[in-house]
Amino acid sequence: MDLSLRFMELLSCVGMKYIFFDLLMPNFFFLLCLFSCSSKKAKSHLYSFLPILKWLPRYPVKEYLLGDIISGISTGVMQLPQGLAYALLAAVPPVFGLYSSFYPVFLYTFFGTSKHISIGTFAVISMMVGGVAVRQVPDEVISVGYNSTNTTYASEYYSDRDFKRVQVAVTLALLSGIIQLCLGLLRFGFVAIYLTEPLVRGFTTAAAVHVFTSQLKYLLGVKTSRYSGPLSVVYSLVAVFSKITTTNVAALIVGLTCIVLLLIGKEINLRYKKKLPVPIPMEIIVVIIGTGVSAGMNLTESYGVDVVGNIPQGLRAPAVPEIQLIPAIFVDAIAIAIVGFSMAVSMAKIFALKHGYTIDGNQELIALGICNSVGSFFQSFSVTCSMSRSLVQESTGGKTQIAGALSSIMVLLVIVAIGYLFEPLPQTVLAAIVMVNLKGMFKQFGDIAHFWKTSKIELAIWVVAFVASLFLGLDYGLLTAVTFAMITVIYRTQSPQYRILGQIPDTDIYCDVEEYEEVKECPGIKIFQANASLYFANSESYTSALKKKTGVDPCAILAARRKAQKKHAREIKKANELKKKAVLKLSNDVEGSVKHEIANDELPVNGKSLDELEHFVEPKTNIHSLILDFTPVNFVDSVGAKTLKSIIKEYKEVSVHVCIASCSGPVMNELTRLNFFDNTVTRELLFHSIHDAVLACQVKDRSASQTASDL
Repeated sequence: MDLSLRFMELLSCVGMKYIFFDLLMPNFFFLLCLFSCSSKKAKSHLYSFLPILKWLPRYPVKEYLLGDIISGISTGVMQLPQGLAYALLAAVPPVFGLYSSFYPVFLYTFFGTSKHISIGTFAVISMMVGGVAVRQVPDEVISVGYNSTNTTYASEYYSDRDFKRVQVAVTLALLSGIIQLCLGLLRFGFVAIYLTEPLVRGFTTAAAVHVFTSQLKYLLGVKTSRYSGPLSVVYSLVAVFSKITTTNVAALIVGLTCIVLLLIGKEINLRYKKKLPVPIPMEIIVVIIGTGVSAGMNLTESYGVDVVGNIPQGLRAPAVPEIQLIPAIFVDAIAIAIVGFSMAVSMAKIFALKHGYTIDGNQELIALGICNSVGSFFQSFSVTCSMSRSLVQESTGGKTQIAGALSSIMVLLVIVAIGYLFEPLPQTVLAAIVMVNLKGMFKQFGDIAHFWKTSKIELAIWVVAFVASLFLGLDYGLLTAVTFAMITVIYRTQSPQYRILGQIPDTDIYCDVEEYEEVKECPGIKIFQANASLYFANSESYTSALKKKTGVDPCAILAARRKAQKKHAREIKKANELKKKAVLKLSNDVEGSVKHEIANDELPVNGKSLDELEHFVEPKTNIHSLILDFTPVNFVDSVGAKTLKSIIKEYKEVSVHVCIASCSGPVMNELTRLNFFDNTVTRELLFHSIHDAVLACQVKDRSASQTASDL
């Protein structure tokens, strides 16, 4: 009876309405599909939503189990110290890092599609969470009127400030999880493509600088406030160096010793990874040594070294996050949701490609959404894939999600049984773990030289992402970087490369005439190509480049023709006037026969005889055909269609026939929808390939020449 009463009390504490709206409603469409389709299709959707139902019954125990156990243990011993350390980044007590290393990791086993990534705490996401928590609950805040059923728990174990920051962090996890879940259900997994590799690498490098700066005070043992928002890195450095004289020497020695040990361990693991059966778990070794030294020498009392402190034993009852915080953290939740998914899916794709299986990006969104939203009810903050742990999980023989589940069970054992043993652990040891794990991210500074050689635009994206994220903060920096990346896309399509193509002799292959010496232009034919679509932003530059590259400007030719016609008319008029004057002048002095002879003589005008003036030749080009290669064109808008139609009509006026080659079906449908084809512009100008268009133009020119010779 007592158990049932406690269960009902728990339900009332959590709030059934929140469980319904936050957990069940996002799956409404999935459940609706199950009940409205055939059993076979319903089974397919169920397997898609719960991938474990598909792979677990086929799990080859003899082949995979040993590898998964070794991998799970290896990953678990990394998960424990990183969970404690990254909780400091998230501005919450270390035990909440353990919660975040258990609930989401265990849930991912059921919903995730990647067999090798390790879900849990990650430096970049933890730093973003910590920035929001510090902004909402600064160090100066003593009490804020948050309504909560856990105030007794807070006063017993943590300060009021820490408890309020925990509320911000778990609410952020709930909201970011719901966003990921909704994006996954709506099949919006493609949003990650807007976070290009240079952008992500520049962003994570800046995040590494943020993380490193935030850990300096723990390494040095100085007391400073934590800053968030624009210029937070500058403020943090100024605060640390202003109190550098108060450095705790004992904390610094312990921290530097741990850093040296961790670097040596990582170097040994890297150099002898083929000989070692499993990597040396230096992080957990350092944690154990640091805890033992701290407890044995009583570093807290004797030297004033800050330690982890109280770690409550056992799991906490589920609780509803502070819903009233959502409006203040909504934008941050979007950024965390997208960055977290981008990290996870990029790592998952690498392992999937390496091991020959596929992942579902939309299901990964759903899995992360469930991990974050459900985990938030159990006081875990936002999580994603950890690169270092994923590499360990894969390299130690992990075959399936079972390895991740075993690593979470190891964390659970620490939470419920031996967590209190780590209470004397110095915070400087955790700072050392965090700093050493940033080594890979700091190596990304080498991207500058790489992108300088390969792509200046990608270098610009990297630099903007790094500088903006470093000085504006991770949230505004990410927004700035994404905006700049979009601008570069517009720039590339607005200013594409234009080229004239020629034929490789005796083939139907056409290449850039400026790039290959063997390529020859077809006589009387110009083949023009732009490596972008034709739309409002580049239609004007397309026309200008076409005239410049081909050397045929219809407007200039028509203007020259009109000028020549006017000059010819003036010369004819002047010749006739001179002729009349000569006849009148001689009519009184010369006899009729002489007058008749003079009247019929040719009088020169500007060095030209009358016969020459009568046979006027209009200016014209030696090009009879123009082929527009539409192979790179993906779409055409209304402005592009009008521009294309104008080009065809202008060149027709100077006797140049325009053809379009390699036009794709979707582009042709767009042209049809835009009423591009009519009586003057017909589908006869479309050709399947450049070679077909060249042959048609040559045939047309020969027939035109034959007709002219017959006349």
